[in-house]
Amino acid sequence: MQNTVPNQVTLPHQLTEQMLEHALANPGFEVCGLISGHDNQPVTVYPVKNIADDPAHRFLMNPAEQIAAMRRMREANEPLWGIYHSHPDTPAEPSETDLKLAAYPDVYYFIISLAGRTPELGCFHFDGTAFSKVDVSAIQ
Repeated sequence: MQNTVPNQVTLPHQLTEQMLEHALANPGFEVCGLISGHDNQPVTVYPVKNIADDPAHRFLMNPAEQIAAMRRMREANEPLWGIYHSHPDTPAEPSETDLKLAAYPDVYYFIISLAGRTPELGCFHFDGTAFSKVDVSAIQ
């Protein structure tokens, strides 16, 4: 990842749709997954099963699925670029738990909120200590 964090990231429409469809298919639970990148651009979404004890309010990636996704990324020479999860009934903002459990500095964290009439997608960069908001847009 770059040393300076851009003010905006652009997601291909297809990747945005994949994340939103994943969240909308399971509206009462937090869904989660990984996003690979190439040349600091997002390339592939890897949905990962949430195995948290309370999946309506927390997410915990299935370790075997997460490892398999990371292996596929490595084989494709596409490093981890982002992590996404949904908030079924809270805003598209990192929670205290999200900050406490964030483990991958210098990647983007996307949060899909299903709390409103329409889904909202928030993007944040994690520097290892805190999240900073990044504008996100989708392109065709």
